[in-house]
Amino acid sequence: MKKEGKILIVDDDEDILTAGKLLLKRHFSQVSTCNVPEHIPRFINDQHFDAIILDMNFGPGESSGAQGFYWLQRILEIKPESVIIMITAHGGVNVAVEAMKLGATDFIAKPWQNEKVIATVSTAVLLGRSRSETQKLRETNKVLVQASNPASQQNMLGQSQAMQQIQSLIARSAPTEANVMILGENGTGKELVAREIHQQSARAQQVFMSVDLGAISETLFESELFGHKKGSFTGAQQDRVGRLQAADGGTLFLDELGNLPLHLQAKLLTVLEQRKVTPLGANKAIAFNVRVVSATNLSKETLKDEQHFRQDLLFRLNTVEINLPPLRERSSDITLLASHYVDFYAKKYQQQGKGVKQLSDDALAAISSYSWPGNIRELRHAIERAMILSQSEMLTSGDFQLDVPSHVKPSQSASTSKHKVITNQFETTSAEIMLPEELNLEQIEKNAIALALKKHRFNISHTAKELGLTRAALYRRMEKHGL
Repeated sequence: MKKEGKILIVDDDEDILTAGKLLLKRHFSQVSTCNVPEHIPRFINDQHFDAIILDMNFGPGESSGAQGFYWLQRILEIKPESVIIMITAHGGVNVAVEAMKLGATDFIAKPWQNEKVIATVSTAVLLGRSRSETQKLRETNKVLVQASNPASQQNMLGQSQAMQQIQSLIARSAPTEANVMILGENGTGKELVAREIHQQSARAQQVFMSVDLGAISETLFESELFGHKKGSFTGAQQDRVGRLQAADGGTLFLDELGNLPLHLQAKLLTVLEQRKVTPLGANKAIAFNVRVVSATNLSKETLKDEQHFRQDLLFRLNTVEINLPPLRERSSDITLLASHYVDFYAKKYQQQGKGVKQLSDDALAAISSYSWPGNIRELRHAIERAMILSQSEMLTSGDFQLDVPSHVKPSQSASTSKHKVITNQFETTSAEIMLPEELNLEQIEKNAIALALKKHRFNISHTAKELGLTRAALYRRMEKHGL
């Protein structure tokens, strides 16, 4: 059975090209040949090759290897991730070793042994596919960063003393290689702080890899973070690069760290201490170089409880600790944040006739006095909902529906009305929760999501788990229902 793999053989000897192609095409899906080295740029620009087999000498009488060195460097200039195997004459091992110092992966000595050629090329193809996947992940990550949500694109907003202290901590810690742990309630902007640390660090041009540990099941934890080899478990149909390896050279952001069970905390600690990761099904550990920024909504007291969190892992991760205050403790920033989101959603919904709007004095008073249990995330959603539903140019307190007391109960006569107000032991959100007597499915779904959000204090991972949804699916439904 042929393996997946695209090979390019470059040699001016037609006999070598023919023999190589006949040998390799029985084992790999595609084998291309090139007998003129000047054509190499066209070949590698037109398509991707998992491995390139390159002769050291071209033309009669050439034996110095200079041409091979030249084309090795040219290939790596065009595609730095290329995996290149050099062909050298018997006794030219020293030349081949020099080529490997310049970036070649391995070498084949002529006359070759078929079994050794197959083994060498097979290893090179696996490396090439791994590098290709890593490169794709890095490119995808850059696109995701550029196209991410408004909260991750904006600069740190806030003029309160608390936020000035946070910004000072970021400025002092970001240029270092110290691991940073960010503490704070859900919705306070922990990922935004992590991205700011990355942007102010020496790794700013490298990958920022965000991993939501709350959304990864225990059974997939090692596969997601460490990677796996094809066939290492049921469903592993191809090799996969883990997040740690994909983030090599950049910043790894471990979100929802508090959701990680103790036995997985131990595995994470081992990998971070050794700075090496062994993919599932592999025999060789792979070194990686990442800076770790983590975040959790657990309190300091819970983190110091060995029943909940390993203390050795805590010491590894919280070289610098940043505590983000909840929005209710930085109320002087609410007006600034609200104005920012009003401007943002005015531009976003301009085509739908929801142009420039302003916040009235009573709206400012209402949002400034509200406790915002969901913090900045809840404020952002409330602004968006108000912008969509408001029919005037001025947003008033009524557009936010923030002052419905939690103890209000329906009157006796309300039992005959179309809707009944549900009350419960949780805090009131920014809108009443209504149960329609006609059991409209859309309304029931909205109510269920709102109740779950309140129950878990806007913890998206816990809410999604209770509702049987992914985080992405929950976000889509929240946007759909204006929650």
